[in-house]
Amino acid sequence: MFASRRLLNAVTKKSTGIYGLPVHPNPRPQLISLYNDTLKTLEQIPAHAVYRQATAALTNHRLSVVKGTEDIAKIEQTLEAGQIEEVVVQAVEELKLAGKMLEWKPWEPLETPAPKDQWTYKYNDHN
Repeated sequence: MFASRRLLNAVTKKSTGIYGLPVHPNPRPQLISLYNDTLKTLEQIPAHAVYRQATAALTNHRLSVVKGTEDIAKIEQTLEAGQIEEVVVQAVEELKLAGKMLEWKPWEPLETPAPKDQWTYKYNDHN
């Protein structure tokens, strides 16, 4: 009975309560597709790139959670990333960012070398 009630609640969700974010009718298949597309895009980025490593780890984790259950509430609880509709938005944006990273190629050397000590913090004690 509990599982049936949870499924009924998921089907009858009328609002996310977030302005401009409608209830997604079937988020799991879309998330699986988005995550797979993101992973395919990441394969085009060099394996040593930190962005690829971090994003692939996050995407693979989320994909395994989404594939592991059909219970939307359990997915939301496990991911701790908001409502499932918010997770879909995050997945769409990550896929867009992966495409931009391919364009920007931040793993390549700078065209102009950074000034000496650009990343060194110098603390001045005025006491």
